[in-house]
Amino acid sequence: MTKTLFLPGAGASASFWRPVADLTQLDAVFFSWPGLGDEPSAQDVNGVDDLVAMVLDRMGEPVNIVAQSMGGLVAVKAVLAAPDKVKRLVLTATSGGVPVVGGTDWRSDYYREYPRAAGWIGEVREDLSDRLVSINAPTLLLWGDNDPISPLSVGKRLLSLLPHASLHVISGGDHDLARTHAAVVADLVVRHLAGV
Repeated sequence: MTKTLFLPGAGASASFWRPVADLTQLDAVFFSWPGLGDEPSAQDVNGVDDLVAMVLDRMGEPVNIVAQSMGGLVAVKAVLAAPDKVKRLVLTATSGGVPVVGGTDWRSDYYREYPRAAGWIGEVREDLSDRLVSINAPTLLLWGDNDPISPLSVGKRLLSLLPHASLHVISGGDHDLARTHAAVVADLVVRHLAGV
């Protein structure tokens, strides 16, 4: 069975995706991000590229990746670095490497909730728009229609750039739709990874 890597957002906890993964029969590998959220820091993690390196280290054979929010940027960068190592991709409520226009600035709320989080996370701004067209992995974009941080317009922008993407909008979903709509998300993830 193909391993599925589950990447959280800036909240960084490996437990973020468990409500979804527990509803599947996937061979799941959960990531946490050192120095973000409440996770202890690590000397060798000082930016997004270090997180990408963590993911690439776990891709000895082709994998599927399911990612949320900032984890979606990590996933996209991993696919761009090792396109032959990613079979299928699920991006949920993320920038995915495109500029977010119209989203609420999450930084002050984030640092209030996670005062010990690394400062670099608030400075991450990458525009990979011109490179996304090279991603051949079939990609499912999951968005809530009520996400203030990564509005639906971002999902539509990714849909227009990724050549093998489909977009599914979850009614009433916000930025944490993988938690609040776990059963729906799990079903969509399983179907996508099975090629249905």
